[in-house]
Amino acid sequence: MPPRDRYDAVIVGGGHNGLVAAAYLARAGRSVLLLERLSGTGGAAVSSRPFAGVDARLSRYSYLVSLLPRKIVRDLDLDFRVRTRTVSSYTPTEREGQPAGLLVGGGDARTRDAFERLTGGPREYEAWRAFYAMTGQVAKEVFPTLTEPLPTREALRERVGDEAAWRALFEEPIGAAIEERFDDDLVRGVVLTDALIGTFADAHDPSLRQNRCFLYHVIGGGTGDWNVPVGGMGALTGALAAAARAAGAELATDHEVTRIESDGQTAEVTYRTPEREATVAARHVLVNASPQELAALVGDTAPTPAEGAQLKVNMLLERLPRLRDTSVDPHEAFAGTFHIGEGYGELATAYAQAAAGELPAAPPSEIYCHSLTDPSILAPDLVERGFQTLTLFGLHTPARLFAHDNDAVRAELLKSTLAQLDAHLAEPLADCLATDAEGRPCIEAKTPLDLERDLRLPGGNIFHRDLAFPYAQEGTGRWGVETRHANVLLCGAGAVRGGGVSGIPGHNAAMAALGE
Repeated sequence: MPPRDRYDAVIVGGGHNGLVAAAYLARAGRSVLLLERLSGTGGAAVSSRPFAGVDARLSRYSYLVSLLPRKIVRDLDLDFRVRTRTVSSYTPTEREGQPAGLLVGGGDARTRDAFERLTGGPREYEAWRAFYAMTGQVAKEVFPTLTEPLPTREALRERVGDEAAWRALFEEPIGAAIEERFDDDLVRGVVLTDALIGTFADAHDPSLRQNRCFLYHVIGGGTGDWNVPVGGMGALTGALAAAARAAGAELATDHEVTRIESDGQTAEVTYRTPEREATVAARHVLVNASPQELAALVGDTAPTPAEGAQLKVNMLLERLPRLRDTSVDPHEAFAGTFHIGEGYGELATAYAQAAAGELPAAPPSEIYCHSLTDPSILAPDLVERGFQTLTLFGLHTPARLFAHDNDAVRAELLKSTLAQLDAHLAEPLADCLATDAEGRPCIEAKTPLDLERDLRLPGGNIFHRDLAFPYAQEGTGRWGVETRHANVLLCGAGAVRGGGVSGIPGHNAAMAALGE
């Protein structure tokens, strides 16, 4: 049945934030229509079977959960769970010509021992504990504010209540804090990686975009823990879609919005389907798309996009590869975040090369294995045979590097990235890859330009634009979702306090529409 002519709220885009907004508004008694241009909802937070004839449901784009507040799960009564990872990270390296590594996890005593074996004493471990005690306290104070009206800068600073922490995270480039506290290059690099996921920046970038990225990576849930979604990301967006429908929202897929016109009181949303073009009226329009897409829909000048800078690789293995560092079981090393080429100096070199227009000679990346924590994404026969998934996220590969030949550069980058991993393995990764029903290796890679094509992420930026500090600035509005049109709200990752799989912009836009 086609949508009717008028709703209290029309939501443009069915990613996880749009679904959150739809569920909140419908539960509040509003009539809600969600329009999604693709054939299914979920956006970047979906599970799919990318390999022909293989029953492995991978989180194809986004893959871990940290920023989703328990409040949203409770409010919407979601049937969704996450599991913690027993190992936080493993970083292989060489010391004195021998394979070595740093395993973080398995308890304080084991982590302390790993630090001392790598660095020759207790100093780095004690600095590590003190640093993350500081970020943990910041997380405890800041995270609850993300689903409240935006605090002022001074109010948030007072709430943090630690001037050294405020300076380190909010005022000075994060490189200064890292260099002040840590001596070991590898330890420095492990800390810095959280500032660079999806963000193209140097440790000392004066814009502090790396600080904003770091902050969002260490405050999730009030703890900074990154957890595995049981059933994959599709389990989350499936639960959100079910909650929205149960509350009475209408979800229409294969409906592409082409224009929004608003006088500040009433809006008209024009959309097209394969069969027709139509217009629907609404009191509020919530746009779960990038600021660039919003500008195009309302006829404004689009802001300059901040390009993405990542390589996303999905793999299915017949078995985990053996490591050169025999002191660590691969089932532990790959259970957390497996860092490759992410020493502090290596990250600086890779950034400098990419900024100069070259692919990094030793591209940094990190890997984790979802199926070690949650085997439910694999068919039972694959689990029984020992199959595992690997997700690789490459850093410092800005969209500009792919502009002249995306396919060729993708292939070159994938080859060199896997070579960096192979340097730490006792057998080539290629020997462990499963094959699909047509005999092809089970591996796929996505560049920023692929993400722009598939998901309309501007420049392939997974955050839609540079992240913002979570406090009010000029023009941000009460909730950080407001636009120049009083009844048109931005509920996607480009909102203030957007980015990551959080549902926070969807919640906040719904609250703004409800006048909370």
